[in-house]
Amino acid sequence: MSEFERQRHELVQHLRERGDIRSERVLAALARVPREPFMDPAQAEQAYANRPFPIPCGQTISQPWIVARMLELLELSGDERALEVGCGSGYAAALLAELARVVVTIERHAPLADTARERLRGLGFAGVEVRCGDGTLGAADSAPFDAILVSAGGTRIPPALKEQLRIGGRMVIPIGPRTEEQRLMRVMRRADGWHEESLEGVRFVPLVGS
Repeated sequence: MSEFERQRHELVQHLRERGDIRSERVLAALARVPREPFMDPAQAEQAYANRPFPIPCGQTISQPWIVARMLELLELSGDERALEVGCGSGYAAALLAELARVVVTIERHAPLADTARERLRGLGFAGVEVRCGDGTLGAADSAPFDAILVSAGGTRIPPALKEQLRIGGRMVIPIGPRTEEQRLMRVMRRADGWHEESLEGVRFVPLVGS
C-alpha cells in the first residue's frame, strides 16, 4: 500500500468513526478515488487533509467531508442519471461516477473543464461527460436527472435546475446571500412540487451564471 493509499484509508476511517458520513457506499467511493491527481503537485502531500485547497481560476477543490456529505444527501443507489454544476478539478465528478450510472458535469472555466476531462479520462472515468458552459442553465438535452449536485453557492436555486430534476429526484446546493451565510439545501421534487430542506452551514465559491 502506498503512502497516499494509507492516508486515504485513514481519512475514510476517521470520517466513519466520527459518524460524519454514514453511507457505506459513499465511504467506499471515497476510499477508491484518489484525491492527489486532482490537486496541484506542490500540494499533493496534503491531499488527505480534510480541508479545501485552491485550484486555478479562483476556484477550490472542496474538503473530502463536504463532498461526501453532499453525495450522501443525494441517496444514490447506482442507477441514476446525475448532473454536477461546478466541475472544478473533477474530484467530485469522479466520486459521483462511482455512485451513479450516468454523470454530466459542467464547468464555466474552459481551462478547468479541459484539465478535468483529461484527468478523469486518465483515471478511467471516460464515461463522465465534461461540458464547458453556464451550469445554472443545466443540461436540458440530457435531462431529466435523478440527482443534481451543485458545487458552488448561489443566492437562489436556479429555476432551470429545478425543472431538470426528475420527479422523485434530489438536488443538493449551497444557498445564501453571502459566502459567509450559505446553508446546504436539499431540494426534492415530488408530484406536488419542490420541497426544500435547509441543513448545515457551508462555505463555497460563488455560483456564477445567468
